[in-house]
Amino acid sequence: MDKTGLRAAFTAAGLSRLLKDIDYISKTAIRLSTTPVDESKLPIGASKLGGTPDLPTDITWPEWKGLSQSFIAQIHLEDLYPYDTNHLLPKSGLLWFFYDAKQETYGDNPADSGGWRVLFSDGTHLQHTPSPAALPPSSRFKTCSINFSSEITLSQFPQLDIPNFDWKPEEQKKYEALLSTFPNPTEHAAIQDQLLGFPNTLQDDMRLQCQLISNGVTDPNDPFANALSQGAKDWQLLLQVDSDENAGMRWGDSGMLYYWIKAADLQARTFNATWLVLQSE
Repeated sequence: MDKTGLRAAFTAAGLSRLLKDIDYISKTAIRLSTTPVDESKLPIGASKLGGTPDLPTDITWPEWKGLSQSFIAQIHLEDLYPYDTNHLLPKSGLLWFFYDAKQETYGDNPADSGGWRVLFSDGTHLQHTPSPAALPPSSRFKTCSINFSSEITLSQFPQLDIPNFDWKPEEQKKYEALLSTFPNPTEHAAIQDQLLGFPNTLQDDMRLQCQLISNGVTDPNDPFANALSQGAKDWQLLLQVDSDENAGMRWGDSGMLYYWIKAADLQARTFNATWLVLQSE
């Protein structure tokens, strides 16, 4: 669906008055469609979900509390260039995503910092890197190849994204009905792995959580919380990983992993300053 289709969907849902707000509550994302694959058939450096990474010789497998982390995904950035319409990501190189092998890191505590890693490299001197022997089988995932496509995502919290929010209660209800099957029932029910865009949030909005917790604040009544909250909108989704049955991934109770990054850090290619949140139903 493109912006023309989105406008048509709003009109069909009886939301013509809200067309003025579309640019605030819609973002282009990159959908990841996964297919189980024999990892030996993939070339070194190919995009993949699960399996084992192809790391540069000068990068070691990340650890957390004495245990190697689970490998989540490897993204070959040149694959994304046709779909990254706002040119937010580097044009070349690779990103690697790792997460706490015990799945006990939820992003709700400052002490969680380090329970995940996002690595970035120009992609030279790569070598296939087997899983560490001590990594439990339950912390290893099946290899999937990835196909990419563009999609439009909508905010689930329009009141946080629209200046001078003026929606009527009945408009809010119609918008929620639109969200419940957007962009269509089949795609809405599919596995929701994506880069960028608005997340498919299972609980509360995560941007304030990222801003406060990453700065060591857990109490919203903390004297520093109000000043820090002004920077909540600086955070944006980097990667969303669903409980993807193709890879044998399950996060909590059919939940999702969300890797967040500040817009300035994304522009500066500073991927070691991300924050992760796990939400489940």
